[in-house]
Amino acid sequence: MLSLTYVSSATELADADALVGALEAIRPRNHERGITGVLLYRGGNIIQVLEGPDEQVERTFASIERDHRHRGVIVLLREQVDRRSFPDWSMGFRDVSALDLDREDGFTDFLRGRDDLTTGEDDHHAEIVASLLRTFRESMR
Repeated sequence: MLSLTYVSSATELADADALVGALEAIRPRNHERGITGVLLYRGGNIIQVLEGPDEQVERTFASIERDHRHRGVIVLLREQVDRRSFPDWSMGFRDVSALDLDREDGFTDFLRGRDDLTTGEDDHHAEIVASLLRTFRESMR
């Protein structure tokens, strides 16, 4: 199974409606492909972890690289893993007030410092990914 973590910049800032729309479009497609992970968004900055069958992760990532909504796509980590670090799809963001997204399934308070995305298992890969996500949280304004 492949785990791929990348960062990119959005070509346009997303509002609450766009984030909810993305979640509704992405979740079924990733479920069908056997892909799980997490996507964090803050102020046009994106970090995403994709986990699943090698071919499906590579196919999904190739699509992201071609997507006009992303620029500056950089792979931070690409590793073979035995188990998923983030078995549930989630999206995180900061300072979107148009909707009460706390009630939206699949959103996380991680970027507000209220949630931890680690699995709690002693897994070196999961710790590396969690460290990347924490750095994103602490660095993005």
